[in-house]
Amino acid sequence: MKIEDYQLLLDLNKCGTIRKTAVHVLISQPALTQRLKFMEEHLGGQIFLRTSKRLIPTSFGEIVLAHAEEVLKKESELGDKLAKVEGKITGTLSIGASSLYSQHFLPGLLQSFTKEYPDVTIDLVTGVSEEVRQSAAFYHISIVRGEPIKGYESLHLLSDPLFLFDSIPFGEKERPLIEFKSDTGFQKLMEQWMLRDSSILVKRSIKVDHFETAKQMMKRGLGMTVLPGSIISEEKNHFAWMPLETEGRAIVRETWACVKSEVKALPQVEAFLGHIKNEVGV
Repeated sequence: MKIEDYQLLLDLNKCGTIRKTAVHVLISQPALTQRLKFMEEHLGGQIFLRTSKRLIPTSFGEIVLAHAEEVLKKESELGDKLAKVEGKITGTLSIGASSLYSQHFLPGLLQSFTKEYPDVTIDLVTGVSEEVRQSAAFYHISIVRGEPIKGYESLHLLSDPLFLFDSIPFGEKERPLIEFKSDTGFQKLMEQWMLRDSSILVKRSIKVDHFETAKQMMKRGLGMTVLPGSIISEEKNHFAWMPLETEGRAIVRETWACVKSEVKALPQVEAFLGHIKNEVGV
């Protein structure tokens, strides 16, 4: 089997269905089904049970998936060792990054970095910080919001105060709170604010997938939402707003670039960390 086959098995397990995996890896469902059938025949057993809701690994499949993770890990380690021996700024730079940082800050950083180091290939995965934390072992650098990852060296990137926005003045009536998908750290901050410090009448009735969706719905009068200071520009001039505070202190979300000390020695990782420091002024 090829390295790509092992990655495909992990994608199937993560996505949960043939359809979602096909969309994720950009191949047709029939082709993916045929590829899975070939791998099961090659290995001599059924890897997944096909249910109406999702693919479930069999006992046989659990062994195969564990082996797939080990194969990909070893392949990545080999590439890292070879790059380190060569001492060149080349190879693959694997980054897991929070959605907010990926959308508003990372594109510019990557553009200038790849211009300076054109031989480095960027492998980027974005998601909420909790997802990035859970998969941190698979990345050279993990960019997360909230607390830095324990056991990792951390570079502080951003302090981001939070603000409540609405299209009408606060306190006139109970308003829906438009919440967006986020990590548990952010959710705890919100729970603490609503239980202890909020004087605003809040109705928790709308949940969306992304903070940009929440912002657009707020602008159209559908409710209030909490937005990080880093993604607001003209909103303060057009909408009611107030800083979020708890016990008289501003609620702030920190952003960190986290890296294992042994990975930091890789030329491409060292170069990227240096590039970040120059760009953000730390």
